[in-house]
Amino acid sequence: MKGKRLKSVSYAKYGYIFSIPFVLAFLIFTAYPIFYTAIIGFTDLKGLGKTDFTILENPFHNFQLILKNPSFQKSLQNTAIMWTINFIPQILLALLLTAWFTNQRQKLRGQGAFKVLFYMPNIITAATIAILFSTLFGYPMGPVNDLFKMLGLSNEPINFLLDKWTARGIIAFIQFWMWYGQTMIVLIAGVLGINPALFEAAEIDGATNRQVFFYITLPSLRTIMLFTLVTSLIGGMQMFDIPKLFLNGGPDNATLTVSVFIYNQAFSGSYLYNRAAAASMLLFIIIAILSGILFYLLRDKDAIKANKEMKKLRKAQAAARRAGA
Repeated sequence: MKGKRLKSVSYAKYGYIFSIPFVLAFLIFTAYPIFYTAIIGFTDLKGLGKTDFTILENPFHNFQLILKNPSFQKSLQNTAIMWTINFIPQILLALLLTAWFTNQRQKLRGQGAFKVLFYMPNIITAATIAILFSTLFGYPMGPVNDLFKMLGLSNEPINFLLDKWTARGIIAFIQFWMWYGQTMIVLIAGVLGINPALFEAAEIDGATNRQVFFYITLPSLRTIMLFTLVTSLIGGMQMFDIPKLFLNGGPDNATLTVSVFIYNQAFSGSYLYNRAAAASMLLFIIIAILSGILFYLLRDKDAIKANKEMKKLRKAQAAARRAGA
């Protein structure tokens, strides 16, 4: 056996083989629909079962129609309002619960049970939640109306779902209730990734819980906060299931979101697939622009400054070497 070399075995090919099913599924069910949607936004494709289409003389005609459509403009406004009034209390409550659960001084018992309870609304199906809240705010009989009557707040039953702001508020509350647990779990994971030595040093120096949270925890969560903001923005702009199942855009289009508008364009009567595709692409562009703004606002300025200083140092060293040569 002397003098023989051991053959190295490469397992890289097996990784490529095992990834083939995912790649095929991605190309068929994700990449192809995305490219097809992008294409038909520039065409005249309309009608159920129609597959042939031609590119319009003015390729951006569908986009212009969508941008001028009052319902689309209303849906953008509604989506922004409902996302804002659900995300602000969501992130505040998630941060409060994160500070509570990760406080080493309190040593809270039963954290696992609390986390499960707070996260549980996130795993309930949207259809179930829509039915639940439709029942709660039912008219003329429903638990909320019965409670108002019992407390003497109203002698006559109230149809909560006929008021625009009440309807928006209910949908925003549902979104907040469903997602604050998910946001909390992500933030807790971020806090657990912070170097424990920072908290130990702060405790030795006599820092209060508030000082530790605002001067150590929050600055260290910059990346996690950016992730939370961007994912929440994407989810909020694509809000569909609760507005569709709960009120179907009513009353008077007060809860019509962009995704519900796109669905209505494609599948409600006219089957305007081209305009639905154009609206989808516009939604994608809006999300990309807003995400870019968030990335810019929450960028790590210290890291960027350090990188610039390093580049300057490297250039100076290179220039010195050239001068010495």
